Amino acid sequence: MSADLLTREASRLSDRIVALRRAVHAEPEIGLHNPKTRDKIRAALAHLPLEWREGPSTTGLVATLKGGAGEGGTVLLRGDTDALPMPEETGLPFASTVPGVMHACGHDTHVAMLAGAAEILAGQAERLKGEVRFMFQPGEEGHHGARFMLNDGLLGGEGFDRPLPGAAFALHIMPNAPHGLVAGRAGPLMAAADELRITVTGRGGHASMPHDTADPVPVACEIVMAIQTMVARRYSVFDPVVVTIAKIEAGSAHNVIPDSAKLTGTMRTLSADTRARLKEELPRLVSGIAAAHGLTGEVIIREGFPVTMCDPRAVTFGEGVAQALFGPSAFRRLPDPIMGAEDFAYVLEKVPGAMFFLGVAHEGADWQHCCGIHSTKMMVDESVLPRGAAFLAGLAQNWLERGFA
Repeated sequence: MSADLLTREASRLSDRIVALRRAVHAEPEIGLHNPKTRDKIRAALAHLPLEWREGPSTTGLVATLKGGAGEGGTVLLRGDTDALPMPEETGLPFASTVPGVMHACGHDTHVAMLAGAAEILAGQAERLKGEVRFMFQPGEEGHHGARFMLNDGLLGGEGFDRPLPGAAFALHIMPNAPHGLVAGRAGPLMAAADELRITVTGRGGHASMPHDTADPVPVACEIVMAIQTMVARRYSVFDPVVVTIAKIEAGSAHNVIPDSAKLTGTMRTLSADTRARLKEELPRLVSGIAAAHGLTGEVIIREGFPVTMCDPRAVTFGEGVAQALFGPSAFRRLPDPIMGAEDFAYVLEKVPGAMFFLGVAHEGADWQHCCGIHSTKMMVDESVLPRGAAFLAGLAQNWLERGFA
């Protein structure tokens, strides 16, 4: 299917794409189990010749479309399905009907665009050589849904009944990016993110007699500042580290020195080596400072997503697809990574591919000041969604035809 036919077919499906987005948006679900969203996806695509797989750990789905033009490669397209535990304040007529839950990261649009791509590709299945797998994944918002789906064998791999795909692609909307622009970068696109919990334990007592206590509060403050010094002076600016202490808890009254102080934060890195080094060095820093004051310091690191690493071939390939579909100015190379995290990283650890961003600010809007993802007032220009469906379909079609060449 030519570029013109792809975009025309996506435009023809616009109403279906938008309707599915709105239905998913109105009934958001969080975590690894999104049964209502799963059922909407199955119903929307029930008329297509897809083979469906589900696993025991999540409500994730993988639908396979087999081409009719003989044996070939396998390409994966992914869209995530879960929402966030936060209220919605958009005022939209199809706003969330679930109190305290909102599709504020655009996963409703990802579902709709991926379903649109499945419709487009199914319409030309007899001309496809190989197969396309459509991965509808819950649990992206910190729940490691991609990892569970991989472990369940839904994507294939060693020890399972089919190999992993030869390439994998994902598309993520950005409400504060120019209307319709596709963007990406080779190498690290998004950071690894780990949760940090520090407990400084001393000995409490009366605030008027600190010499009879082992006060954990000033030691906790010293640790916060020492972490920033460590990041700035021991890690290269060319392999960035961001450690943020976002929460400090200690004490119960104005005149009582507490027994302990607790710090909570996040660690962001752009390489596996730096991530491993930070996990080793930060506990040593904390325990050393605490010990210097006669206290103890305990560090618990809750591992999050790895670095989202995009294959340079896949990014160049995606750039060409976007430009063929939408024109030479349709793609932008991002100069720097984004320090947010994304669990499509688990897929990209095993399969060469890339994630791209799609700008969904309204045409002509001051996109730099639009509400971003994870905002209670995030808005999407739905007229961009067919473009996303066409781009995903184009990625799959072109990769099956010629690989990353």
